[in-house]
Amino acid sequence: MKKICIVAGARPNFIKVAPLIRAIDKTDDICYRLVYTGRSDDPTLEGSLFSDLQIARPDVFLDVDSVSLNEITGKVMSAFEHYLEDNPADVVIVVDDLASTMAAAIVAKKQGVKLAHLVAGTRSFDIKMPKEINRLVIDGLSDFLFTAGMSNNSITNREGTEQSRVYMVGNILIDNLRFNHNRWQQPAIFREIGLHEGEYIVFTLNRKALLSDRENLQAMLLSVVEQSGSVPVVAPLRGMAREVVEQLLANIDGGDKVRIIEPLGYLEFGYLTLHARGIITDSGNVAEEATFNGVPCITLNSYTEHIETVKVGTNVLVGEDPEQLSLAIETLVAGRWKQSSIPDRWDGRSAERIVSILLNA
Repeated sequence: MKKICIVAGARPNFIKVAPLIRAIDKTDDICYRLVYTGRSDDPTLEGSLFSDLQIARPDVFLDVDSVSLNEITGKVMSAFEHYLEDNPADVVIVVDDLASTMAAAIVAKKQGVKLAHLVAGTRSFDIKMPKEINRLVIDGLSDFLFTAGMSNNSITNREGTEQSRVYMVGNILIDNLRFNHNRWQQPAIFREIGLHEGEYIVFTLNRKALLSDRENLQAMLLSVVEQSGSVPVVAPLRGMAREVVEQLLANIDGGDKVRIIEPLGYLEFGYLTLHARGIITDSGNVAEEATFNGVPCITLNSYTEHIETVKVGTNVLVGEDPEQLSLAIETLVAGRWKQSSIPDRWDGRSAERIVSILLNA
């Protein structure tokens, strides 16, 4: 029986590994353990997350908690090294591009364990970004590079990666959308503030670069308020993002039309975004799901890890430009959004492909 160690470093990672865990549970030839690099009392891991995803809580918490990326890397390497020595694995699977992801990847390879990278081949081409360094290191070390699309395969090819290690399995986020098709839950706030399907905009924000430039962010929020017109804007925000946005909206006439609400559980948030007229976000995951759902999406970034969302999907990149944001919202509200389709292999079977590859490796 093949022993797999799946490492998650932040809340979004669980959403990506959930389909993989469900697929592994269907076979008798793989056993796995789920390791979380953070704390067991991490406030971002709400009680409903694992029941919504229908997976068990992590088997192990490494309890690393720090804001310093270098400190996170060092602490995760030390803790994961001890864990892997006591719990040998045939393959370690890491997700995305966090400092903790890179740390676990390095430890796995130093211990001679095969490494798989879920969502490989993503690049911003900005080496000043810490995550870009993480991506390069993890992909360079990986024995299995699981990519979401041909654009990601092309990146690994240009970088000289041996293509026998690269597998285009599709976007694993879509597996969750397929799985939860009949499980979405209308949030209570829907009725409380009188929302109607297809008649509101969802706004999410998390990127530190956006939050740190408050003058520009205020101009962007002004664009949201002015161009959304009579269409309600709902913003499930947490932590610093909520605090900053609330402060800036207080300085904008009509700023109260943006309804900031408590963060939602996975199934409730899925319902909210599925039935929106459009979405304004800085989250790549949200933009990818919007493409599958056919919901217009405006991304507050100048690049995307999956360019398919722009080329064939519903996504439009406006960077951090208030004017571009205004034009995009105007187009959205007017109902003139571009035609879209679903990218190749975004079919909800990515996890099945991954399990098949691991079993036959």
